[in-house]
Amino acid sequence: MVHEGPGAPVRVVIVGGGSAGWMVAAALSRFLPQGHVLTLVESDEIGTVGVGEATIPQIRLFNRALGLDEAEFLNATSGSIKLGIEFVDWTKPGSRYIHGFGTVGRDLGLLPFHHWWLRGRAAGIAAPFGAYCPNIVAARANRFAPGEGAGALVHAYHFDAGLYARHLRAAAEARGVVRVEGRIARVEPVDGRRDAVAALHLADGRRIAGDLFIDCSGFRSLLLGEALDVPFVDWSHWLPCDRALAVPSARTDPLLPYTRATSRPAGWQWRIPLQHRTGNGHVFASAFTDEDEAARLLLASLDGPALDSPRLLRFTAGRRAEFWRGNVVAVGLASGFLEPLESTSIHLVQTAIERLLQLWPGAAPAPELASEYNRQTVFEFERIRDFLVLHYHANAREEPMWRHVRHMELPDSLAARLELFRATGRIVRDGAELFAETGWAQVLIGQELIPASLHPLTAQLSQADLADFLAMIVRLNEERSQRLPDHGAWLASLAAPVRRAS
Repeated sequence: MVHEGPGAPVRVVIVGGGSAGWMVAAALSRFLPQGHVLTLVESDEIGTVGVGEATIPQIRLFNRALGLDEAEFLNATSGSIKLGIEFVDWTKPGSRYIHGFGTVGRDLGLLPFHHWWLRGRAAGIAAPFGAYCPNIVAARANRFAPGEGAGALVHAYHFDAGLYARHLRAAAEARGVVRVEGRIARVEPVDGRRDAVAALHLADGRRIAGDLFIDCSGFRSLLLGEALDVPFVDWSHWLPCDRALAVPSARTDPLLPYTRATSRPAGWQWRIPLQHRTGNGHVFASAFTDEDEAARLLLASLDGPALDSPRLLRFTAGRRAEFWRGNVVAVGLASGFLEPLESTSIHLVQTAIERLLQLWPGAAPAPELASEYNRQTVFEFERIRDFLVLHYHANAREEPMWRHVRHMELPDSLAARLELFRATGRIVRDGAELFAETGWAQVLIGQELIPASLHPLTAQLSQADLADFLAMIVRLNEERSQRLPDHGAWLASLAAPVRRAS
């Protein structure tokens, strides 16, 4: 790491704005001690991707840590509540399930709830699995209100990513982050090395020197990928979708408190309800369809008038071989891309920031910290990859792309997990991976994977007692849901909605 002179302030340069860049800027300005100079360089000439409009519940911890008020945040970003993701036609036409946040049922004794449900299903006394998740019951009824303690819903958000970046920019600049407008023309290495950056040279001749550079330059990966030549690890053989068409449409009511992912012949379509519009996109594999057909299918399936022409994004699923090299750390799309099927894009930015702060190097070179950062980030990417591949692999659709992913060779880590579940119903969480056992259970069961055997310990409960236990959970979830207000009405009660596009 470069540091010019004893006692000089540590200079941190963030390359790129958008939601990733301004999340980094807002967090560093909130948590770094005195002695850091934070500069964010972005160009109005370069647009942002802006498709990461759906999140998972951990975003609430991030916003809370920054001191953001939830009502102000929702109105500033035209946000809405997200209780889970509905998967439509995913295993086969007519199939439908929701992966809801929070708990499902109640664990009993030593066993997770899904084992008791599987026994009830085998006996013909169980309701659909989603009936045991408070979030799913409320989502189906379009109901929401925040709460605390047992029975409270676990929620995330849908929001306009451009408005979120603007909201965070205001907070970051108030804490001293300096935004520099300009296009980067050249990256100056340290003494010709390929593992450290000395400065950025802008098109107008300005030179921005730094000690630590955070690369938030998007798919281009200007610093880590181009300047330092860190290779890209291609995962398209497991995740073949390599295109997305995004288009906003007019808002429709009711305002649903969940994301929808609908299977298409060569991919899937997202629907993200916001206060001022609906975000839509078609993620597809160009090897199995063309862009014109993908656009036609997207526009034909909107539930409101399109507000613009579809915008095409090209990508490759995968990650950089390293995420931190020398004095450069890549965050967001500059570090890799996993399609937004489970809304993990913004979460990966959030965890990168948390990991970086925990391993913060100060002004001294820190190869050991970089190595640990890379180890943890590779693990996170690989486990999320496996969860996404599961959605594709476990299907009964007959289109060519779906046959391809059903029969492809799986990552060893996922293959072992599937073998264990198919044979025994066991789900073992691997360390600190993102998705817990309840998440895996919902998708495995939702994708119609049913184990070959029941857990022997479920025999300790009589069938009559099991029926009462299952019925009680369904009844309590329905009663709690009926006491909640309509999601749209609750949002309207916060303040006048923001009716503008980013």
